[in-house]
Amino acid sequence: MPTFFFLPQEYPSYGPPAPPGGESDRRQTTMRIGIYEVHTVETGRFALDGGAMFGVVPKPLWEKTSPPDEKNRISLAARALLLQGGGRTVLIDTGNGGKFNEKLRSIYRIENGASDIVTSLARLGVTPEGVTDVILTHLHFDHAGGATTLVNGIAVPAFPRARYYVQAEHWRAAQVPTERDRASFFPDDFLPLRRGEVLQFTEGEGEVLPGITVRLVHGHTSALQCPVVSDGRTTLFYCADLVPTSSHVPLPWIMAYDLRPLVTLEEKRRLLAQAADERWIMFFEHDPALAAARLTRTDKGIVLGSPVPFE
Repeated sequence: MPTFFFLPQEYPSYGPPAPPGGESDRRQTTMRIGIYEVHTVETGRFALDGGAMFGVVPKPLWEKTSPPDEKNRISLAARALLLQGGGRTVLIDTGNGGKFNEKLRSIYRIENGASDIVTSLARLGVTPEGVTDVILTHLHFDHAGGATTLVNGIAVPAFPRARYYVQAEHWRAAQVPTERDRASFFPDDFLPLRRGEVLQFTEGEGEVLPGITVRLVHGHTSALQCPVVSDGRTTLFYCADLVPTSSHVPLPWIMAYDLRPLVTLEEKRRLLAQAADERWIMFFEHDPALAAARLTRTDKGIVLGSPVPFE
């Protein structure tokens, strides 16, 4: 019996993605949670196969919200988060970075343009040396690629004075990837962190920095850590690849990239219910048009609610 997929008509229309290098790419937006001023940081656009991004969801459904190009790729953001306060400048994820050769740049349609991470941070008055902490949700290239940079052809930490936080369990998995997920791990994105003695392992859930905890999920990859920024009144959940875009809010809309899709299903069921009930702000790392929104319960389940502006 086939699974039925519903494209929620309640989803607001946010219009087409802004063109790479356009004003939307360059704009940085801000909010405050507790001690932190919170900024979105655009690190550039890229594209992945639409079928892989939506798994068993039929193309006539997913292409309504994510129109593919002639190679069936959909446009994706690589949106990091910057937190400033309490004497810290904290970066969550780092985008694709700039170490791709021409073949990979073409395959993944890498478009850093005017929004590479260093340029975007500079618009906020932040230099690489000014970043104190980098929390990496996981080590796939579209999240950890900007963690290192090339200097004279050698990959070194891009934020030399920062501590980089990675789940120990995930680090171990990245050393011995399977044939299924090996293409997502580029050793030059993370091995230089250990050589540079800037790596700090996190173990399980809990507080990583003041006001910042992590929740672990294991469906997409082993021990992916989703940062949660909260002051007791406002809570922001950095979705990473648990819910990569707003189109992935419906429970069965799960990527084919996930190692354990049924685990992802249950993780979404649990965390999205809590997010809806507690009015969390959901931060979408890969949505090309929408950075953040709250969720709402309806008779059809949990759906995307109102967008959350950062200004």
